[in-house]
Amino acid sequence: MKKLLSILLCAVMLAGVTACGGGSSSGNATAAPSEAATQEATQAPSEATAAPEAPVEQSDGQPSASGVDGKTVGICIYKFDDNFMTLYRNELNRYLTAGGASVQVMDGKNDQAEQTNQIQNFITQGVDVLIINLVQSSAASQVADLCADAGIPVVFINREPEAEEEQRWKDEGLALTYVGADARQSGTFQGELIADLPNKGDADGDGTVRYVMIMGDPENVDAQYRTEFSIKALRDAGVTVEELFNQRGDWDQARGQELAANALAAYGEKVDVIFCNNDAMAMGALQAIEAAGRVINQDIYLVGVDALAEALEAIGNDRMTGTVFNDHLSQARTAANKAADYINGASVDNVYMVDYVKVTPDNANDILALIS
Repeated sequence: MKKLLSILLCAVMLAGVTACGGGSSSGNATAAPSEAATQEATQAPSEATAAPEAPVEQSDGQPSASGVDGKTVGICIYKFDDNFMTLYRNELNRYLTAGGASVQVMDGKNDQAEQTNQIQNFITQGVDVLIINLVQSSAASQVADLCADAGIPVVFINREPEAEEEQRWKDEGLALTYVGADARQSGTFQGELIADLPNKGDADGDGTVRYVMIMGDPENVDAQYRTEFSIKALRDAGVTVEELFNQRGDWDQARGQELAANALAAYGEKVDVIFCNNDAMAMGALQAIEAAGRVINQDIYLVGVDALAEALEAIGNDRMTGTVFNDHLSQARTAANKAADYINGASVDNVYMVDYVKVTPDNANDILALIS
């Protein structure tokens, strides 16, 4: 709750920020954005002027990036039809353009070769800075060298490169940084959400918590850490666990529903808990759970990560056990601010992390109000 109070206090200090850049519709992230084009281009208002170091409060009460007036920012997103990254990119776009930047946002279509071509095009255009959500985190070194050779600073977001790669940026003095959240924390919080229950997640009372794990992408470090540390937290709390099922759901709701249905069909009432690496897959799992006649928080438990609006509403309605707030607002603004620092020659570290927050029925409505 201390972290939640801190977030809410921050929201007040930022003059009551309660929405991301896409407006209320961006909270409905169950489908791809409506735009058919693979590029979003927004030119900053002509009357915008260079901002002071602190974010500027706009007439609508929302903050904006400072020091980016008249600058060009290229943004590469791994794919547009990702629920969480839709919220993230909308806020990035809003925050930067409100500060006077000209912004282009590209859809990588979950294809690293496509995204690399987009990065090369941005380099050819001579953008001032790039913000990149990699399709494959393993491509970080290649992309970093490509941009460093061109003299264009980069803020990597959401998909964290290897620690050795991040250290290389620091050692070689490269204008590269990563902004994200420590996925080990999100996994730990998932496990604690279950361990904090009166029965510690042992729905059938047989002394062992048997679980289903629906992963995002096994090659993604966030998926790896959420999978590992959620179960570690249970074991650290003295809970005996048994894995029944573990498959990749590629962060997708339909895939989450399919995998949860398969697991429930195979293991039935043995399943005590379903862990999902994100809320999109958890929403799919919820559909499968209810179709199977199981009752959330009575004979089965379900947790996710991201705190999408749908998940928060489900928690408030006792249809989901909990989630972990992946603070896209703070991450987007931090990424934009670091991009502005590069533009203005300020010192930038190689890594910046934003805390996650555990979400339960006690604070789900507060988090929903913050992001709505």
